[in-house]
Amino acid sequence: MLGATQTADDASMTETFTNAARVHTALTAAYEKRLLLRLARHTPAHISSDHLTALALVAQLAAGAAYAMASHDPRALWLVNLLIALNWLGDSLDGTLARVRNQQRPRYGFYVDHVVDILGALALIAGLGLSGFVHWSIAIAMLLCFYILSIESFLATYTLGQFHISHGLFGPTEIRILLIVGNIALATQHKYVEIAGGHFLLFDFGGAIAIFGMAIMTFVTVTRHTVTLYRAEPLT
Repeated sequence: MLGATQTADDASMTETFTNAARVHTALTAAYEKRLLLRLARHTPAHISSDHLTALALVAQLAAGAAYAMASHDPRALWLVNLLIALNWLGDSLDGTLARVRNQQRPRYGFYVDHVVDILGALALIAGLGLSGFVHWSIAIAMLLCFYILSIESFLATYTLGQFHISHGLFGPTEIRILLIVGNIALATQHKYVEIAGGHFLLFDFGGAIAIFGMAIMTFVTVTRHTVTLYRAEPLT
């Protein structure tokens, strides 16, 4: 009887739940959508969205480990790139596959997908810090900025009913592409960059730009959303 009651309650919650509108304005968004729809239609029936989510997590955890390995053998950076591509496949295709098959679980999917992203980002940044290709201070600052942007996105999803996959022209796919390009540069012995007479680690320089960019994104997004919510709920 209790199990039946819980099932009824779960069904009621699902019926009353309203999925947030997805906002994706990144550079690659349109091309990515077409590719993912094609991949979803050709995905074997025995592969589910859960399998793809698991692939995304395992690939990103392994990418962090490969970054750490690269401190001893830079050839491991090519493995990192392969794992980043697999992470993209799992992370991007799982939701598309669910929508194509009409097997959407919006609450479960949103929760699990972002827990995977949080854990995966931690593993990736930890591995990058262990690689020696970036100073820990830069690595930790990047992770904190990523988490702050993620938290803001979750709050906006709840309060505004909009899930921002990207911020402006940059989204997860663009970040992966930049990482892959940086890894290729490192693997081909371009570990340092000369800027205004200074000698910097390539990933320190790139990380500093990423930190600055995420800080600006956070300021602009928080300001815009705060104004929107203030106008939606004015004091009477």
